[in-house]
Amino acid sequence: MLLLSLKIYRLICVRKAYCLFIFSFVYSISFAQNVAVINGKPVNTKEFLWAYKKSHNGNTPTDYEKLQAYLNLYINFKLKVLDAREMGLDKNTEYQEEIKTYESNLVARKKAGGNKDYDYLLNEYREGVLMFNVSEQKIWDKAQSDEAALYDFYSRNKQKYSKAFNEVRGDVIADYQLSLEEKWLNSLKQKYQVKINDNELKKLTKL
Repeated sequence: MLLLSLKIYRLICVRKAYCLFIFSFVYSISFAQNVAVINGKPVNTKEFLWAYKKSHNGNTPTDYEKLQAYLNLYINFKLKVLDAREMGLDKNTEYQEEIKTYESNLVARKKAGGNKDYDYLLNEYREGVLMFNVSEQKIWDKAQSDEAALYDFYSRNKQKYSKAFNEVRGDVIADYQLSLEEKWLNSLKQKYQVKINDNELKKLTKL
């Protein structure tokens, strides 16, 4: 009876080890196809490369440092979108109607023989509107409407401005917005785990 129990125990251990190996193997393949993972959600290499080319006149990346800098900006964008979803902004009726209208236009153009990048374009628009909406709440509205906070920022950084507050208000607003964005992004990077696949990123400069 003891011998049988030992055999069953060994069999369970072997199965667990096998399952762990398969999981690790599948994960490594999946991770290799992504340039990053944000809060458990992969950033697909093809999607990232499409976005890079779109913002660089169709040119493929050749400089690793420039590609890395762009990935950092792209991750910041994705983090803001993730925060917008966490806030439920994607459930907003006006947002959903705007996306439906854009999607209908894309479908019409696709039927006419255009929009080979339909999925990427739709996702870009969805996330772009979310990023705009959440930035409006977190940064732009605050900088425009909170006069006390704006003046406090001016007072704490007075050495940077050579004129009175009313004369440099526009510059103060711009700097305050940058300060708010920096704090926001830092909080998002603490809240959500970000893993960059450096090996995959390096491969893109060799395409």
